[in-house]
Amino acid sequence: MAMTLITTNPDSTDVASVSFTSSIDSTYKLYIFTWYNVNGAVDNDEFGFQASVDGGSNYGVTVTTSFFRASHGEGGAGGALGYETGSDNAQNTNKVQLTTNQSYDADANHAGTLHLFNPSNTTYVKHFYARASGMKHDDYAFDDFCAGYFNTTDNVDAIKFQMFNGNMDGVIKMYGVG
Repeated sequence: MAMTLITTNPDSTDVASVSFTSSIDSTYKLYIFTWYNVNGAVDNDEFGFQASVDGGSNYGVTVTTSFFRASHGEGGAGGALGYETGSDNAQNTNKVQLTTNQSYDADANHAGTLHLFNPSNTTYVKHFYARASGMKHDDYAFDDFCAGYFNTTDNVDAIKFQMFNGNMDGVIKMYGVG
C-alpha cells in the first residue's frame, strides 16, 4: 500500500494547535499523521489530539484509550516499562494524550505517528493507535504508546493536535494509505 501525502502544516512556531479540517473522508480507509520537531512552550507538558465530527467546529468526541511507556535515563539511569493509568481516557471527551512529562528544553523535542482507521465509516467506532518518542522533563528518553477508539459511528472529519498547557512548535503531516 502506498502512502500519499495529503497536507503538511507549515513549520509552526509558537502556535496553540494544529488542525486538519479537510480531506479526512472516504477516500482512504487509513490516515496516518506524522509529527516531528514538536516542542512545547511549557516544561513537563503533554501533547495530544482530539477528533471532530462537524468539520472542526467542535472537538470532544467520546473516547477510550490505553497508554504505556518505556523510558531510560540520559545518564544511564534505570530503564522502565509501565502502564500509565493517569494517561488513559474512559468514555470521556478529554484530549487523547500522546506524550507525558515532555521537556521544553531547546534540544528536547519529540516525534511520532498516529494511525486512524476508517474515519468515514458510519457503522463502526473509529480505532486508532499512536507511538511517540522524545525527551522527558527529567532527562529520560521516552517511547510512548497509545491506542483506543472514538465511540461514534458519525464521520470523523477533523483532527486537532495541541499541547495540554501551552503553545508548541513543530511540523505535522497527514497521509492517506490505500
